[in-house]
Amino acid sequence: MNNKKKITWKEVRRQKVLLIWSAIFVVYGIIFYYLPLGGWIMAFQNYKPRTGLLHSQFVGLDKFKFLFSDDTFIKVIRNTFAMGVLNLVFTFVMAILFAILLNEIRLNHTKKIVQTISYLPHFLSWIIVTGILHDAMSSNGIINELLVNLNIIDSPINFFADPKYFWWIVAFANVWKETGWNAIIYLAAITSIDPSLYESAAIDGAGRLARIRYITLPGIRSTIMVLLIMNIGNVLNAGFEVQYLLGNGLVKSVSDTIDIYVLTWGISQNDYSLGTAAGMFKSAVSIALILIANAIAKKTGEERLF
Repeated sequence: MNNKKKITWKEVRRQKVLLIWSAIFVVYGIIFYYLPLGGWIMAFQNYKPRTGLLHSQFVGLDKFKFLFSDDTFIKVIRNTFAMGVLNLVFTFVMAILFAILLNEIRLNHTKKIVQTISYLPHFLSWIIVTGILHDAMSSNGIINELLVNLNIIDSPINFFADPKYFWWIVAFANVWKETGWNAIIYLAAITSIDPSLYESAAIDGAGRLARIRYITLPGIRSTIMVLLIMNIGNVLNAGFEVQYLLGNGLVKSVSDTIDIYVLTWGISQNDYSLGTAAGMFKSAVSIALILIANAIAKKTGEERLF
């Protein structure tokens, strides 16, 4: 028994630097991620900055009742969910496809160049990205010029004035910006697949598509499932910057998201309680989606988070 204790403390002393850094990050998480959750109490109060959390009037669920009786908030939920699903489907699928296609490039030099170029948009701010989109999709932009020259349309389209295009523009922007970056983890998973499997399949006469179907995709299946569950939980994180920057009065009915609603009521209208209630709703739905997705994965025997 004493020998076990000595070994344990010896291991602790040996790993003391790692433990210290771990403790620092745990404390950081508690201070900046968990302690601020105490502010959620504002959702049940008629919060006033002058009176503070302890002395503001308690109103129970009145703020939540107002939210779900507000037609604007219902539209905001619809917009957020629709754009979140589009972002999930397109960015998720495109990242997998891009990683597989990139892995099929045999020239390492070419692969590195393509890989590096694909990462670059991730590091651009949304201000720059939306500026590029405005220029490319304006009435005299390259998109309209191509469509007119190819006789697909007769006259330029004002994409940012027609609500039916807005969700697709947001989805396209997210795909262009994040596909290369999101593909990194799939590329890492692909490189962990035993190369002898590909060699054996090639000897047996399997082509590239067959190797992708029967070796690559099954090899990264667990990674795909875990990331899918995590991304499902982020469906309501459809974005703020791109919608706020691309939105205008003509497309406001389809561009406002929950985050913009929180900004409008919590900051602009000084109704911090209503903004907090909307944020709580978003967090609760995100947690519920993760739990449901994880439960489905567990029942179907797929890889899951817990």
